[in-house]
Amino acid sequence: MSTHPDTLTGTAAARTAQHRRYLMCRPEHFTVSYTINPWMEPANPTDTAKAVRQWQDLYDAYIELGHEVQLIDPIEGLPDMVYTANGGFVIDGVAYGAKFRFAERVPEGPAFMDWFGENGFEVREPVEVNEGEGDFLLVGDTILAGTGFRSTGDSHREVGEVFGREVVSLTLVDPRFYHLDTAIAVLDPVEGVADGGPEHANIAYLPHAFDERSQQVLAERYPDAIRVSDEDGAVFGLNSSSDGYNVIISPRAKGFEAQLRERGYNPVLVDLSELLLGGGGIKCCTLELRR
Repeated sequence: MSTHPDTLTGTAAARTAQHRRYLMCRPEHFTVSYTINPWMEPANPTDTAKAVRQWQDLYDAYIELGHEVQLIDPIEGLPDMVYTANGGFVIDGVAYGAKFRFAERVPEGPAFMDWFGENGFEVREPVEVNEGEGDFLLVGDTILAGTGFRSTGDSHREVGEVFGREVVSLTLVDPRFYHLDTAIAVLDPVEGVADGGPEHANIAYLPHAFDERSQQVLAERYPDAIRVSDEDGAVFGLNSSSDGYNVIISPRAKGFEAQLRERGYNPVLVDLSELLLGGGGIKCCTLELRR
């Protein structure tokens, strides 16, 4: 793991890291005992101790970069709780809870909502099926919302009503990229965006993970976006976390790493290969707590 920034020159000097607050869950009970996405193969052995060590590297990277990390206690029998991004969607101290599609994860929803309530967030209980920040990404003032595999279109309406923001629906078509946060990375700060418009925020995305209409929407809204190769997408390169300057990514996403450097970002490499066996990466393990 490396968190040492390069010398700032040119466009890099314009990048500014912003303080972030995150929710994480130590993978003490991590294993793959069922299949709810193409990455999960129960026949393949998992190493819980290795998963914990890799998770700790991610936690340590956030602390070293000056971010705040809060923890939710892991619950035995819920191995996917480590993927906290799926547990809700938080803006301005309001936490819109998750309602999971698959029975194996359903108990996680109330556990996360209890945590939000106990930690001072205003909790909005969901009616519609949604999987939190796995399928909802805040870009400027706009919520990008994914559907096709997990969250339903009705949840897009619901999240818009909860937060009073524009919601742009995007349809995922490749089952490997079953959540929006596996196919789009939000690179620039979601607060203080120039002129308040989403066109000034920047993203990276994997075009063919989306249907044709969604590809057109993304191309029109984010003409300066980084378009990532399938090779980098397939190692969950886009399942990354950014503070506006430092972008934590998989060390195997070599092309994406080079693209980020060219744009003046500082890639921070953290390997979560063991947690990828459950279909999750860096962003999956990271829920942003926007107070």
